Amino acid sequence: MVGTRTSLSFRRVAIHIWAILTLVATFILLCSGGIVTSKGVGMSVPDWPTTYGYNMFLFPMSGWVGGIFYEHGHRLIASWVGLMTMILAASLLASEPRRWVKNLGIIAFVAVCVQGLLGGLRVSLFKDEIGIFHALLAQSFFCLLGILAIATSPRFVRGGWDSFLPDLALKKLVVGATLLIFLQLGTGATMRHEHAGLSIPDFPLAYGKILPDTSAAVITSINEARVADNKMPTSAVQIWIQMAHRAVAVGIFLIVAAVAWRAFANPIARSARLASVVWFLMISAQVALGAWTIWSNKAADVATAHMALGALSLLFGVVLSFRLSRGVDASRFVVPDRPPVSDFARIA
Repeated sequence: MVGTRTSLSFRRVAIHIWAILTLVATFILLCSGGIVTSKGVGMSVPDWPTTYGYNMFLFPMSGWVGGIFYEHGHRLIASWVGLMTMILAASLLASEPRRWVKNLGIIAFVAVCVQGLLGGLRVSLFKDEIGIFHALLAQSFFCLLGILAIATSPRFVRGGWDSFLPDLALKKLVVGATLLIFLQLGTGATMRHEHAGLSIPDFPLAYGKILPDTSAAVITSINEARVADNKMPTSAVQIWIQMAHRAVAVGIFLIVAAVAWRAFANPIARSARLASVVWFLMISAQVALGAWTIWSNKAADVATAHMALGALSLLFGVVLSFRLSRGVDASRFVVPDRPPVSDFARIA
């Protein structure tokens, strides 16, 4: 019996460690994809699933030059993440007793297969719109792996998270901020895959104004200047997408600040204080990186760091939402205004 329990415990720890490694590999993959897009080298390898006619895994190292290095490297990392996810899903199906965790493993495997297909279709069909869905699915898959890493942890299995006391208002704020971050990553992906560069080159103003003038005459003048500087023309739609990106960033910052304030204001939510402060610092750094991206004229390393921190901020919000959803009912801990009357007092 002891040997069986030890073996079961070892398998659970091994699966948990593998889930964490898969999560880390996926984050590296996200960063790799961000570099590919930020450097504009997404079509450096024009064929798929081969690489210039070679089997992907047999492409000679001598050909890993320029943009091919980033694009081909991204494909290899993606293949490794796919293999790791398949092993994780198979391990969960074989030894995980909880049905919902098994289902998450299956969903993760299906998602990584669809993700690989979308990446291939993006190349084969040469459609930037597919790249947007590819980016959003990547963020969703990353968060799903984060939940699996938590659900397979020994502490979670022992019920170590069930003592986290929820606050309904806090939960709404956290979920709202998380949804906004996902929307923000979507607008960011749209901006990157349009390959239009910075439609608004200044910050915090937009062409020197709080709200830019996007009349036809002004857009024509802007594009004449952009063409003279060897930049791609822009449009009113692209400018307003970037304005929406800025507006949502302000909303996220304010809501996450409200999360931190609520965590410190309500004694019931005291367990969320450290998490709320860390999240607020992450969002603050994200805003700074967004400004730096503009001031650096969209330097590839800065833009990639901006995207990567956005992914971590989304993961943090998803994990915090998940933890709040598993808390003990806070109403059970409300102290009544006056002590109840004892049976002896009623008789008296």
